[in-house]
Amino acid sequence: MDLVDLPGKSRDAEILELRDFSRKLVRELGFMRATLADSDLAPSAVHAIIEIGAAPGISAKDLGNILRLDKSNTSRQVAKLEAGGLLMRTTANEDARSSELYLTEAGQRLRRRIDRFATDQVSRALRRIVPADQEALVRSLALYADALAQDNSAKGASEGDESIRLVEGYQPGCIGDIVSLHARFYSAHWGFGAFFEKKVATELSEFASALPADGKALWRYVENGRTLASLAIDGHVETGLAHLRWFIVDDSLRGSGVGRRLMSSAMRFVDERFRETYLWTFKGLDAARHLYESFGFRLADESEGEQWGSKVIEQRFCRRAG
Repeated sequence: MDLVDLPGKSRDAEILELRDFSRKLVRELGFMRATLADSDLAPSAVHAIIEIGAAPGISAKDLGNILRLDKSNTSRQVAKLEAGGLLMRTTANEDARSSELYLTEAGQRLRRRIDRFATDQVSRALRRIVPADQEALVRSLALYADALAQDNSAKGASEGDESIRLVEGYQPGCIGDIVSLHARFYSAHWGFGAFFEKKVATELSEFASALPADGKALWRYVENGRTLASLAIDGHVETGLAHLRWFIVDDSLRGSGVGRRLMSSAMRFVDERFRETYLWTFKGLDAARHLYESFGFRLADESEGEQWGSKVIEQRFCRRAG
């Protein structure tokens, strides 16, 4: 009998089987216990520590969106971690009414311990699976997690949740939107012209045409079908290096937190895959530099160059994972 003639499982059977797998994963990963990951914290608190560590300066609202917690539960979670000396709050530069969340030294130590526990747990499990099946497992879980996230985002949109505007991947028209954002901003503020616009268009088109691909991702903030902000990770898994590219936010969104949300998504992505992330910028983009540094990027090198089409002081920033 040819494989194409084999009877497939019914949709109901597949759903029940996947639900069984999901329950088993929850049990085996320890989410039914009072504490998680060799810590004294509840599962939601452990996830909060991980997300704040991955996105220093994240707001309580964005943290709640990531953890799928409502405002009151997020506030209680943040208050408990602060009282325990694991995080601190500072007033946001862009909005004095909101706070930025950072891990304290104790919080950083705990995050490293949680990371070690999780890494060892996954490593031990993978040793029981042959390499070919490991690759299939990672891809399948990624597809399942993305599908769940898209479904949750769709539900949030129907309830007025603006997180649906942050989307991943290529969409017809997005290349033109992103190139236009770059061309208009850098022309108005730095006098860049056709050389720069062509460079962005050419390299972004080549990148987008390769999606989806391992180690590469594009995030966009969309309103009414138009991309108004973007950020891409162009990584090479075999080298462990990732390049952060095409980070731009429309002037109308400055101060809205969109840039930080894009960076948070990208840093979670690279921390799971790469040992180091780097970016090229140039001296004078102070607001962007402040944001990069809040996520752990540090200036590695600077020199005069013309890769942008005009003479500027080029700067290379680097960030090592977790």
